[in-house]
Amino acid sequence: MDIALIASILAVTLRAGTSLLYATIGEIFAERAGILNLGVEGMMLMGAVSGFAVAFHSGSAWLGLVVAILVGTLMAAIHAFLTITLRADQVVSGLALTIFGIGASSFLGERLGPGGTPLVGLQGPRFTPLPIPVLSDLPLVGRPLFSQDLLTYALYLIVPLCSWYIYRTRAGLNLRAVGEAPRTADAMGLGVARIRYGYTLLGGAFAGLGGAALSLAYTPGWTENLTGGRGWIAVALVIFALWDPARAVLGALLFGGINAIQFRMQAEGTTIPASFLNMLPYIMTVLVMIAITLYERVARGVGAPAALGLPYHREERGG
Repeated sequence: MDIALIASILAVTLRAGTSLLYATIGEIFAERAGILNLGVEGMMLMGAVSGFAVAFHSGSAWLGLVVAILVGTLMAAIHAFLTITLRADQVVSGLALTIFGIGASSFLGERLGPGGTPLVGLQGPRFTPLPIPVLSDLPLVGRPLFSQDLLTYALYLIVPLCSWYIYRTRAGLNLRAVGEAPRTADAMGLGVARIRYGYTLLGGAFAGLGGAALSLAYTPGWTENLTGGRGWIAVALVIFALWDPARAVLGALLFGGINAIQFRMQAEGTTIPASFLNMLPYIMTVLVMIAITLYERVARGVGAPAALGLPYHREERGG
């Protein structure tokens, strides 16, 4: 196979996996704290539409990115209030946020264009690829790794930093303690509710950032249902990654790689129906994740945080 073609597929693989990886990392932090958030899809959609709308009208992609993060954080705050303060069912709350995000993003997308026209099809400010001198000229890996946009480059630092934080710092130890045994963590003086609030908000911020990575970098612009189910893939990818940010990279690259290949197949004029090719990244990603996850859980006995999805109130201590 032509080296240039391989490099092109690898480059698209990284760009396609960027938004998914942001959302997955955010969900890892939330679930490590014991909060299951099934509203990732809705948060990504709201981050995507609000980020692009603000960038389009202000002329600043950075301002759009900030707004997308704030919108994701605000939606996560609603989830945190319902599940931590009111102790509502986490699954129901998350699903409600996703339904809200799908409907609200569609509604806003039809009205946030110039003069209240639809945003659909518009092009605005974006994060463009910035080749790194010398490194981008390396054979095979130069273009995929060092000719990306700033949001992809940021992950080169964010992923190892998050892994170090979770496994090598006291704050990361506290995070894992709250997710595994909140009653014990509370007895040790940790503010369980405060910690859960903080990481739920962080998860929402990452989800909003993931949505903005789609509308401001990967596919600049807005179309209805832009995320295409990436929020659900992110939730599944957390399990595949065994709640480890470093392992999440593999799942994101898997999805991005299959996505890049199906785009290439469509461009080459394959006889396989386009609808089937569009499903392929999701089908293959889910199948591979199920197989690997089952193997890892049987071989290593690694499971979800023990308190995941379970509400906790300080008055329940000592039972």
